Amino acid sequence: MAVLSIQSHVVYGYAGNTAAVFPLQRLGREVWAINTVEFSNHTGYGAWKGKVLGGELAEELVSGLEDRGVLSRCEAVLSGYLGDAAVGRAITGAVHKVRSAAPQALYCCDPVMGDVGRGFYVKPDIPAIFKNELIPLADIITPNQFELEALTGLETATIDNARRAVDMIHEKGPGIVLVTSFRSGTGNGGQIEMLASGKNGMYLISTPELPIAVGMAGSGDITASVFLSRYLETGDIKKTLELCTASIFGIIEASWQAHSGAAAQPGPMELRIIQMQKELDFPSHFFEARKL
Repeated sequence: MAVLSIQSHVVYGYAGNTAAVFPLQRLGREVWAINTVEFSNHTGYGAWKGKVLGGELAEELVSGLEDRGVLSRCEAVLSGYLGDAAVGRAITGAVHKVRSAAPQALYCCDPVMGDVGRGFYVKPDIPAIFKNELIPLADIITPNQFELEALTGLETATIDNARRAVDMIHEKGPGIVLVTSFRSGTGNGGQIEMLASGKNGMYLISTPELPIAVGMAGSGDITASVFLSRYLETGDIKKTLELCTASIFGIIEASWQAHSGAAAQPGPMELRIIQMQKELDFPSHFFEARKL
């Protein structure tokens, strides 16, 4: 069984498919990667070369998979950053084609739009595509806190408000909502949280907040991929959240240590996914999720 991952790609560093594909493979998933953007490096560097590949190419590649008769082997579609509106339409078409061939296939949508402190960093028409087209199709959605607020129009500084916002997302279609980089304002200094909500309730998990360098990319992309893979494996929201959190924390912790060390490379912090790949299947930390 395979995961069809339709995302951006960078040659150097980790973002989009570069951050998502290897973790899926390390966790035992075959991955069919379609790149929607081909950049020399992620935009956190302030300058890059390359171009948006566009929706037409993505549609053509999915059509080629359809011609091979392999879409019935697809267990999930994963999507992230949209370079333009046409990519959103291509993803919609891909999900419909996969579900026609494999009705049980899941669609995991990472609604990449922006973040706290940066605001929106996508084209102005992209949020509406997520709201109106992709989220209603999704089984799993993985927004950060900024994106959750943008999708629902609710401020989520408290758990109660976050629950209301998550319920609004559930009403649009997704059965599972993972909120990454969540801060509940409960006075838990030095902690950062994730929320996961599904049919069995909502779970909260906390880890120490690491001093991540400005401009780091890819953390949301790897989180969505690991969460999806672990859910396909376990079918259990709590266990999936715990396994995902432990892996991501271990990789980011090692990435920060390398970035702040004497041999650090100039520029934004990059994820050390290859060097710390053991954290994907055998995480060295454990954090317990509690039911709200």
